[in-house]
Amino acid sequence: MERQTIKLKTIIVIFISIALISLQSCYKDNEEELYPGGDNCNTENVSFSQTIMPIFTNNCVGCHSGAGASAGIKLTNHTEIVAAIDGGRLVGAISHQSGFSAMPQGAPKLSDCAISQIEAWIVLGKNNN
Repeated sequence: MERQTIKLKTIIVIFISIALISLQSCYKDNEEELYPGGDNCNTENVSFSQTIMPIFTNNCVGCHSGAGASAGIKLTNHTEIVAAIDGGRLVGAISHQSGFSAMPQGAPKLSDCAISQIEAWIVLGKNNN
């Protein structure tokens, strides 16, 4: 009987340990994914240097730069990004619209906020500010 009690206590301790470890995985979740529609997305004061270029640097430049730029599309500076937008494929690709190659390829879709910021910047005239 005592042996069964020890075994039961061991199982309970293991179960609680696994549960606690599993709950810790929520610690680094993306706030925007957890709370969509939050007020954290600024689309009014969007600038190329402070808002747009960091999005492209973090998500696109790895494949779209240098001599081996994917599909020959470079996205390393204002002129190249504007050319991609004017070519009509960029917004469809980052928005994962039907008929476009979803970008970034092999990675999660950009956040809704990042896409909204890019779209707002385009509407504001694609300024190099």
